[in-house]
Amino acid sequence: MSPTTSVVFAGTPAFAVPSLEALIADSFFRVSLVISQPDRPAGRKQILTPSPVKECALRHGIRVFQPEDINATYAQADLTCDFLVVVAYGQILRTEILEISRTAPINLHASLLPRWRGASPLQHALLAGDTETGVTVQKMAPKLDTGDILAQVSVSLTKRETFSSLHDRLAKMGATLLTETLQKPLSPRPQGKENVSLCTKLTRSDGFVDTATMTAEDIDRRVRALVPWPGVRCTIEGSEVKLLETALKQEEDSLAWPCAEQTTLFIRMLQPSGKKPMTGAEWQRGKRM
Repeated sequence: MSPTTSVVFAGTPAFAVPSLEALIADSFFRVSLVISQPDRPAGRKQILTPSPVKECALRHGIRVFQPEDINATYAQADLTCDFLVVVAYGQILRTEILEISRTAPINLHASLLPRWRGASPLQHALLAGDTETGVTVQKMAPKLDTGDILAQVSVSLTKRETFSSLHDRLAKMGATLLTETLQKPLSPRPQGKENVSLCTKLTRSDGFVDTATMTAEDIDRRVRALVPWPGVRCTIEGSEVKLLETALKQEEDSLAWPCAEQTTLFIRMLQPSGKKPMTGAEWQRGKRM
C-alpha cells in the first residue's frame, strides 16, 4: 500500500468522529468519501440536523453520501478504496459492498468481541455490571460483529462509570487503535466461541423504572448506562420525571427516595415533564414534601 492509502469512511454519531478525525490527520491515509445517515429532525422544533460525522466531513471538505438505504443505492457512489472503514454507521452492509475495498472492510466496535455484539455495547456493558470492556478492530463479515479480530485494547470500568465517560474514553482509544492497526500488516484471528453475548438496539421503553419493584442499585445502574439515550423515567409522587443523575449515598442537594428491598436511591438531578433540570432538593422543595 502506498503512503496515501485510500479510505471510504462510514459513520454517523459522535462516537465515530475521533476515528474520522484521526484518519484525516494522518498523512498515511486519504479519506475520499464519507457515508453517513441522512439528516434527521432533532430537538423540540424538529429542525433537520446533519449527523456529527457529516459535520466533521464538511469541515474538512470531504464529499458526503447519505443514502436512506445504502444497500439499494451504493452504486450511485464510487466506493472503490483500499479500506472501507465503518464506525457506528447504523446500517448493515450487504456482502457486495464489503467486497469493494481492495484490502479489507474494517469495523471499529465498542466492546471486547465476541462479548456484546450488536447495536448498544457501551450501555449493555454498564447494565451488566462488567468490570472491563474495550474496543475491537475487526475485519467485517456478512453476519453482524462476527468478523476476525485484528486488534483489541481493554479498559477497566470505574465503580461510578457512566455512558458519557465511557463513550468518550473508548472513542479516543478506538481512533488510535484503528489508525495504528491499518498501518501494519493485518493479522486476523477468529473470534472465540466463549463469552459470546448479544445486545439489541435500545428503545424508550428500556428506560422506564419502578422504585417499588427495583432496587436503588438497579436504578442507579440504569441511569449511568441509559442517560442521555434513551433516558430514564419514573413516577414519583404521581409525577413522571426524568432521572439525570443518581447516587447510592447521600450527597448535597440530593433527594433520598425509598426503593425495593429497603434500599435508598439518592436523586441528584432530575427533570420534571415540561420543565428544566433541577436538583432533587429543589424538586422536593417545590413539591413541599
